[in-house]
Amino acid sequence: MRWYVIAVLVGCVAVIGCGRAADTSRQLLPPAASAAADAEGEGLLPIQIVGPEVEFNTEAYDRIYENPFLVTRDHPLSTFSIDVDTASYSNVRRFLENGQLPPPDAVRIEELVNHFDYRYEPPKDETPFSAQVEVASCPWNPKHRLARIGLKGKEIPEQERPEANLVFLLDVSGSMDQPNKLPLLKSAMGMLVENLSDRDRVSIVVYAGAAGVVLPPTSCEERSTILAAMERLQAGGSTAGSEGIQLAYQVAQKNFNAESVNRVILCTDGDFNVGFTNQGDLIRLIEQKAKEGVFLTCLGFGMGNYKDSTLEKLADKGNGNYAYIDTIHEARKVLVEQLGGTLFTIAKDVKIQVDFNPAQVGAYRLIGYENRLLRDEDFRDDTKDAGEIGAGYTVTALYELIPAGQEADVLQAEPSKYQQTGQPTEAAASGELLTLRLRYKQPAGETSEQISFPVSDAGMSLEGASGDFRFAAAVAGFGMLLRNSEHRGEGTYDLVVELAQSGKGDDPHGYRAEFVKLVELAKAFQGRRG
Repeated sequence: MRWYVIAVLVGCVAVIGCGRAADTSRQLLPPAASAAADAEGEGLLPIQIVGPEVEFNTEAYDRIYENPFLVTRDHPLSTFSIDVDTASYSNVRRFLENGQLPPPDAVRIEELVNHFDYRYEPPKDETPFSAQVEVASCPWNPKHRLARIGLKGKEIPEQERPEANLVFLLDVSGSMDQPNKLPLLKSAMGMLVENLSDRDRVSIVVYAGAAGVVLPPTSCEERSTILAAMERLQAGGSTAGSEGIQLAYQVAQKNFNAESVNRVILCTDGDFNVGFTNQGDLIRLIEQKAKEGVFLTCLGFGMGNYKDSTLEKLADKGNGNYAYIDTIHEARKVLVEQLGGTLFTIAKDVKIQVDFNPAQVGAYRLIGYENRLLRDEDFRDDTKDAGEIGAGYTVTALYELIPAGQEADVLQAEPSKYQQTGQPTEAAASGELLTLRLRYKQPAGETSEQISFPVSDAGMSLEGASGDFRFAAAVAGFGMLLRNSEHRGEGTYDLVVELAQSGKGDDPHGYRAEFVKLVELAKAFQGRRG
């Protein structure tokens, strides 16, 4: 059996960022490390974190039960939380580039679609985001209609961004000792540090067999100090993830500033495998800290024992976002190009409710968002958690619609013997297709505001739709093929490529061209599988 040793360098008493003394952070070290620090005086302390290497070859994904078609007469309302996570797309890319198709439950279609930016109109007033709907023919079933809901968060100019109080929580356990884990993590976070403002502050907490503070809150004016602290990290030991999260929140809370962005950024493969880890208690802690104003971003790394389901849950409950970093290019996209959206929340608890007109829509299906569904009554319940949207982010959701009067193979409930519902109101004769409602809170608020507007179907053809509409449809179709969805209809990999090519448009970073290559890879692998 091989053993790993990690030397973690802990800074001692120094004047930092906003004038707080570093000895405050030293008090947050594990008892053994703290005692050793006292013995060593003011020097740099090597902390020995020792443990056996453990081999894992399993990845964890929650089961996805695909949304069915629902009859509008029985279910006129569809309610869900927005989702800005993009981890599933880069994880799918990792599988394909390694020569295999992803497992179906690794494919969350909404995260594939939301990996891409779309050219939605920005908000024109003080509302934190705009909303728009486009309706056209459905590519994989031309008899059906496809509705695309798009949100666009307002941009925040760099000079207007609030200061950031960031705590990097870095997994340095033995499971991170791979080139696509800790070395990539260091490069990714270094890239982030280089793009932060001098007004921002960074702390670094690490965890393996124990958790410790290796860098107290440090102004980004001292970038070289921050980068040097990360560069010294090495992997080794078992994983005490819950202990690390608790310590990171302590550091964030001690340096909390209500006027700043206060965020923990967790970088890990999610493998919390040693020690007592009660996920329920961990989630309750994260939920409570989110209510207190400290949000959580999760960045996943690696393969083989990657715990996708754990990281998604933590980010969801922490009022944050979740991305999977498989390459330095993805790191640049998430931490540089989308820096504002990743760090700066402009609206929280954003919920969408669609009220379908049964005179126009016989049945509908929400594509993806299976783990974001809400009860209809949750829409107006301000105590119910929902997703956040960051500065400049776009959010997209797609519904496949079966027009009223069209024959459809959709399961219907047995009618009640005692009551009859579904009687249309006068509004059903308006010709409107649906009404879109959105509720959200300001980042520091506790009371929701609401947006609502009706949408009509002008009968637009697929060819007449915007390029972004066709591209989003292509990505959704790709997800259904990877999942072998029963709702994929006439969808094929060739159709996906054709749609994506027709909707590629301006592609400055090559992300859409890369998507087409991934589709072609999947087609080849599927052909070999037969």
